[in-house]
Amino acid sequence: MGMTMAEKIIAAAAGVDKVRSGEIHTVEVDRLMSNDGTTHLTIDMYNTKLKHPHIADVDKLVWIVDHNVPADSPKTAATHKKMRDFAKEHGITFYEGKGVCHQIMMENHVRPGELIFGADSHTCAYGALGAFGTGVGCTDYLYAMVTGTSWVLVPETLRFYLTGRLPEGVYARDLILTIIGNIGANGANYKAMEFCGPGLATLTMSDRIAVCNLCVEAGAKTALMEADEVALAYLRERGREPKALYASDEDAVYAEEYHVDLSTITPVVAKPHFVDQVAGAKSCEGIPIHQAFLGSCNNGRLEDLRVGAALLKGRKVHPMVRFLVVPASQEVYQEALKEGLIQTFIQAGAIVMNANCSVCWGSCQGVLGQGEVLISTGTRNFKGRAGHPDSSVYLGSAATVTASAIKGYITTADTL
Repeated sequence: MGMTMAEKIIAAAAGVDKVRSGEIHTVEVDRLMSNDGTTHLTIDMYNTKLKHPHIADVDKLVWIVDHNVPADSPKTAATHKKMRDFAKEHGITFYEGKGVCHQIMMENHVRPGELIFGADSHTCAYGALGAFGTGVGCTDYLYAMVTGTSWVLVPETLRFYLTGRLPEGVYARDLILTIIGNIGANGANYKAMEFCGPGLATLTMSDRIAVCNLCVEAGAKTALMEADEVALAYLRERGREPKALYASDEDAVYAEEYHVDLSTITPVVAKPHFVDQVAGAKSCEGIPIHQAFLGSCNNGRLEDLRVGAALLKGRKVHPMVRFLVVPASQEVYQEALKEGLIQTFIQAGAIVMNANCSVCWGSCQGVLGQGEVLISTGTRNFKGRAGHPDSSVYLGSAATVTASAIKGYITTADTL
């Protein structure tokens, strides 16, 4: 009986030949990412709870300030300073103001075959490069930081076999929201979501990151895609080599298998206040909006900005809409500048922000007031996620968000 990708990565990290779902194994962690959401708590525990505080391997640590950038209050400033000072003292790789943690990790650090812990739930994005990325709390993060190891309950795997190609005007964002809507917010609880099949080859790296990133919204422990030539070309461009290349065995055991014909996917939105409340975008046509957001670790890459800028070319943002455009990293921002995308956004009346989590996080930029409606490329739409508890968040693709920003109500790009 063969193994899935998830099982192979865990087996390698555990130093054993074979693992099975449901087993618990001690594993060596390849990389540890943490951001300003909880790192200050990790530092406090490190300084006050440990008898012999030390870091097992500082080269494995990557710390990123991205949630509230620049600082929005004295409290936030103190949190950033604590993180900044500790990183400098211990020689930890540190980024501040460079962009969203997962985008930076994909650009600079993640390698196929790695087992990565991140103190952020959307760490599953790393599966786009064939790495087992999973979110952990700051206590588990501290243990791995100090010992270099942790434990993992081997997850079952859900297999998504992709065929066909996404139609023109339909995006990876529509694909993963459709999948989440079909299986539900609990449909992949503590399972790995593996994507394969001929349809995978039609997805760009940006598409793949968007798909894997949102899998946690179905409850997934991780998401995985085989590192094919598309992924390896991305790595080569960035001067990195795989740690290892894994593919599931033909006789691997799956908890469930799904067949997804990409050609059948249509533009969708996730309605308030749950990510699995997915409906055709056309069914929400005409709902007035107050704000639109194009950005986040899910949809703030260059390809997403190109989609938005192309729709805005020669048009204007609706006068009653605040359209916030936030590149996922400084690298993305600089490329968007070179291509003239930023100029297009500004000329159309959008507000272009620095690279950070911004509206997706909902605490420092673009906070919603009572009764306001946001359409967003962010990761979540829970009640109060972007501000006032009586506000509402709809999730859609870069095209749907931009079209809605132009019209002043939820609509799709084909109506422009």
